[in-house]
Amino acid sequence: MYLLGLAVLLSLLKLAEVDPVAGWPWWWILLVYGLTTAWWAWADSSGYTKRRQAEKEVRRREQRIKRQKESLGSQARKR
Repeated sequence: MYLLGLAVLLSLLKLAEVDPVAGWPWWWILLVYGLTTAWWAWADSSGYTKRRQAEKEVRRREQRIKRQKESLGSQARKR
């Protein structure tokens, strides 16, 4: 995602003719788009994206369980 943001930023700087990006050839900017595409293709084909999503779900589940245990514990103490 960072590469895509960089590519868009470089494109905008090139179109606005901001130095030093204005003097760069377009293929440098298009190269960043190509790297972004290559990264996404690798991440999807290697399973990296699914592993990251699974890790995120595990963290969310653990946090939810922890919050529930804490809320149960605090209710038990009040009685």
